[in-house]
Amino acid sequence: MPRRASHSTFRAFSLDPSSTEPLHRQLYEELRRAILGGRIAPGSRLPASRELASVSRVSRNTVLSAYEQLLAEGYIQSRAGSGTFVAEAVPESFVPEPVAPQTDGDGAAARRVSRRAERARTTVMMRHFLQPVANAFRPGLPALDHFPMDVLRRIADRRLRRASVRMLAYGDPMGYLPLREAIAAHLAGSRGARCDASRVMIVTGAQGGIELCAQLLLDEGDRIWMEDPGYFAARACFRLAGAEMSPVPVDAEGLDVAAGIARAPSARLVYCTPSHQNPTGVTMTLARRSALLQWARSAGAWILEDDNASEYRYRGRPLAALQGIDASDRVIYVGTFSKVLFSSLRVGYLVLPPDLVDLFARAHELETRGTNALVQGILSDFIAEGHFSRHLRRMRTLYATRMAEFERAVAELAPDVLELRPIEGGLNRLAYLPPGVDDAEVALELGRLSVLAAPLSAYTAERPARGGLVLGFAGVDEQEIRVGVERVAGVVRALRQRQSA
Repeated sequence: MPRRASHSTFRAFSLDPSSTEPLHRQLYEELRRAILGGRIAPGSRLPASRELASVSRVSRNTVLSAYEQLLAEGYIQSRAGSGTFVAEAVPESFVPEPVAPQTDGDGAAARRVSRRAERARTTVMMRHFLQPVANAFRPGLPALDHFPMDVLRRIADRRLRRASVRMLAYGDPMGYLPLREAIAAHLAGSRGARCDASRVMIVTGAQGGIELCAQLLLDEGDRIWMEDPGYFAARACFRLAGAEMSPVPVDAEGLDVAAGIARAPSARLVYCTPSHQNPTGVTMTLARRSALLQWARSAGAWILEDDNASEYRYRGRPLAALQGIDASDRVIYVGTFSKVLFSSLRVGYLVLPPDLVDLFARAHELETRGTNALVQGILSDFIAEGHFSRHLRRMRTLYATRMAEFERAVAELAPDVLELRPIEGGLNRLAYLPPGVDDAEVALELGRLSVLAAPLSAYTAERPARGGLVLGFAGVDEQEIRVGVERVAGVVRALRQRQSA
């Protein structure tokens, strides 16, 4: 038989020696409430009378009296040689009637929560399209089976063996200094960023960085520019903050700055993915970047640059990060290791303008007390010893091969139903569907076939003129790619035929 949970750590907190009610009766009532309320599950072992008397600071006779009453009423059972246990079935006559919740005039539960909580209740994510049933074609998923787990395990073991008690205390809210130094050096060399370690803050993934920016830079009602289509999880963060979003179209040159100025000339913040637009994959031109920086400087607006997949570029000449050409310190750069290394790592970083560093550090300390120090130390060693750069080189080669195979599979198996437009990198491809085909319906049908596909409509504020699917190829081997493309093509053809019938 499975072992029952033990509540040997239970102690009575509500006993009041100054009360006129006897202590044994108080203890009986607290145990009874704990049993009826489910805090102590049926069949759980209760502490021995001496132990409970000690931790609750009462006499053993007090505990024995309370146990005797509970035993007489059927709440507990005593087993010779084993101890005292909560009864498997509490007598129905002692179970209180459920209390109907208070409701407001419309019949809704009248439990007060914040406006932010109410927005969270109605904010839509993409979970129903992206159930964890398969890798093909989950957007943003790296090749987890190619990550050097043996290296990570060795570094983690060494870190733990050499760890001092300082690792158990709170760290710098900006993050572990050697990791920040490594990130600053990497960004300066690979992305042309203007930063040093003093401006780098470690956060919980890119999402944690976006959330922190939303909290500290926006008030309820502030207007922001949001790429349309754009990253759905970032949109959710800004919606939770109470921001008013102005959708700004994205074309072959990236974010349409002129359209943004026409729609919201006094916006407080711009969220954009200039190096590899999410989800279209286009790169913002230098002319558009210059126009965006000029407007932000004149409007006093912040630009949040999400550099989500810039490490993986397979064609063309790489452009420097927008932050690297910003001379007015209006750009906040956010990056993550989740898509570069592995998804559950949950380590991201912000590169902050100098005048925001102290504010962000103070807020980060107040809210989260910083990020996991052990994980930061392991990641710092992983970078310092050259494993990070080697892994990047291997993955660029692997992902370039997989992207080529994905394009070949579409050309051979689905040229009539999927249209790919040229991109230069990333982990995903946006495949446009035939006019009139509902991308959300396609995504749901594919989910039943264990194929993950994010509909383009989930990334847009308004329904797109033409539907599409965001398909992640990086985490899928060549055979899975072909099988997945065949299934996508089959579903789209069936839906198109059904619509034309």
